[in-house]
Amino acid sequence: MPHRIISAAFAILFIISALTGCATQQPAAPVQVAADASAEPAFEPFHDIVDMAFVAGHVTIPMAENVMLIDARPYKPKYIQGHIPMAVSIPDSQFDKMTDKLPADKNSLLIFYCGGLKCKLSHKSAMKAEKLGYTNVKVFADGYPVWMADKAHYPAVSAEWVKSQIDKGADMVLVDSRPKKAKYDKGHIPSAISIPDTYFDDQKDQLPSDKNKLLVFYCGGLKCKLSHKSAAKAIDMGYTNVKVFADGYPAWVAYAGKASTATVAATAIKGGVEEGSIDHAEFRRIVTENPESIYLVDVRDADEFKKGSLKTAVNIPVDNLEEKIKTLPADRPIVFICGTGARSGESFYMVQDVRPELKNVFYLDGEMSFNKDGSFDLKKPI
Repeated sequence: MPHRIISAAFAILFIISALTGCATQQPAAPVQVAADASAEPAFEPFHDIVDMAFVAGHVTIPMAENVMLIDARPYKPKYIQGHIPMAVSIPDSQFDKMTDKLPADKNSLLIFYCGGLKCKLSHKSAMKAEKLGYTNVKVFADGYPVWMADKAHYPAVSAEWVKSQIDKGADMVLVDSRPKKAKYDKGHIPSAISIPDTYFDDQKDQLPSDKNKLLVFYCGGLKCKLSHKSAAKAIDMGYTNVKVFADGYPAWVAYAGKASTATVAATAIKGGVEEGSIDHAEFRRIVTENPESIYLVDVRDADEFKKGSLKTAVNIPVDNLEEKIKTLPADRPIVFICGTGARSGESFYMVQDVRPELKNVFYLDGEMSFNKDGSFDLKKPI
C-alpha cells in the first residue's frame, strides 16, 4: 500500500477515535468557564439586514398595504423631530403595548430601523416581531443617520414638533402645498403660507432667499403627495434644511385642539435647544467640576453600561425605568444619558408622565461614546 494511503488511513482512524472516544483514551476534562450570574448574553444582531436602497425602494406615498416601515426609537424626542417619511412609530420599549399597530397579515414586509449601527432597538423589535409570527422581517441597521446623509432625503416631523416650533417663534417658513381656494382658504396651520404644488414654479419667489432657512411643507395627510413633491423641488433649488409634516393638516386639527406645551420650572442648569435637554457645555462643566451635584442615570442596556460609562452614573435601562421612577431622588437634578439621545429623551418624557412633580429633570441629546480612561466624546444630535 502506498505511503500516502497508509498515512491517510491512520489520519481517518485518529479522527474517528477523537470523535467517538476510545476505550483506552481518558475523557477530556471539561473546560472551566468563569460564570457571572449577573452577566447578560452578548447581543446578537438580527439575521436579515437590508440597505438604504432596499428601504428607499419600499417608501411610497401612500405606503403599500403589505409594507410597514417602523421607527423603533422613542416617540419623544426622536420620532417627532425627525423620521423617515411614512415610518410608523413603535418604540422598542413600548413594543408589547403597541402590537395592535402591526398589520394583521403576518406575511407583510416589516422594516425596522433606529439610530444607526450602535443602536440595538430595531434588532430587538425585529426579533419580537418574528416571535409573534411575522415571516418577512428586515432591519435597516444603518438607520436614520445614513438615510439623512443622502442630500436628496428629507425628514418627516410630527404635529407636536410643528406646534413647538410655532409656540417658540422658530425661524421657519411653513408651507401649505394644497390648493389655495379649495383647501388653504378654508383652513390652514397658523403662520403657514400658501404655495400650491401645482403652481410651485410660479410662486416659488415666496420662499426665502436664504437657502439655509428651515422650510416645512405639509398637505392633506399620509395619502397626499403634494408636500413631498414640493419638498423635493425645494431641495433641487438648493435649500438645505427641508422637512415634511407628512401627517399634514388633518393631524394638526386633531392634535392642536388638545395640545398643551409642557413646561419645566426654571433651574440653575442651562437647558439645550430641545425641551428637557441639557446644554452640552453645561453638561461638560458639571461632570468635570461637580459631578456629585447631579443624579446621573445611564439608561442603556446593562451590557452596554458594563463596556463603559461615567464614574458617577447609575444604570437603569429604559425598559426598567417606569417601575423605578418613584425611587428617583428629588433633592438634586436628574440627568439621563445614553448613546444617541434617543433613550435618554424617552426617559425624560416618561418621568413627565409618571412623576410630573419632578422639575429638575434633563436628558443629554447627542452622540455619546465612552473612553477607557473615563472620558467621553460628545457630538451634536443627528
